[in-house]
Amino acid sequence: MNRIALVLISVLVLTASCSNKFGKILKSKDYEYKYKMAEQYYANKQYGYAQQLFEDIFPYVKGTTRYEDMYYKFAYSYYYQKDYMNAENLFKTFVENFPTSPRSEECDYMRAFCYYKQSPKVELDQTNTTKTIQLMQAFINTHPASPRAAEANDIIEKCREKLELKDFKSAALYYDLGFYKAAAIAFQNVSENFPDSKKADEYKYQEIRAYFKYAEMSYEEKQKERFEKVLAECSDFTERFADSKFLEEVNRFKTQTNNILNNLKNEQVKKTT
Repeated sequence: MNRIALVLISVLVLTASCSNKFGKILKSKDYEYKYKMAEQYYANKQYGYAQQLFEDIFPYVKGTTRYEDMYYKFAYSYYYQKDYMNAENLFKTFVENFPTSPRSEECDYMRAFCYYKQSPKVELDQTNTTKTIQLMQAFINTHPASPRAAEANDIIEKCREKLELKDFKSAALYYDLGFYKAAAIAFQNVSENFPDSKKADEYKYQEIRAYFKYAEMSYEEKQKERFEKVLAECSDFTERFADSKFLEEVNRFKTQTNNILNNLKNEQVKKTT
């Protein structure tokens, strides 16, 4: 029998032994013993076992001096197992049940942090990201002097950057699919929703580019109005972002648009003479 097989057998035997031992503890009617073992499992980072024992002895501990500490560890046992949904609810309930506890501020923060841990990839629904911002801001408002306030602000900033990137990608997708009006409006919304963004000039440039394509693809009778919109947006860009790296491109769109409008005007004159 090779070494790998021996190791696997040893692990299986050890796992079975631990499982049998835990099963006996769980069936025990000695709740003081269960409490002691729950604490031991928690200290040894065997959070699954600790969680089950905590839950089993809650009715016998509730109302005693041990209850608060056990509830605190119960919440963390879910957190350490990455069950952030249940952990969030338990941290929330801890704050509600023990509002004057020295650990109340920590659990208030951890509730918000559990939402942050559930914040998904940029491409997915960002409900948990938005909820993180709301709860972290509420934490800062409630505990302005907390040493965790700075970290809460950092997390808010990261979440806003994620929401900004998601909105930008959505707008870019509209453009890539040829929905130029929708893209222009979407880029405009990114600018309005994130006015302090370092990429504000890029969003405005992308808006102009989309409006230009929209006007260019329009029926002739609609082009004048839509190219005039492009000119208006170009002027706004020049006023707001005079030092932008996109200024040259915007001026190119402005020149092209003026040339097109002049051609449209000349064509209209020809038709009326």
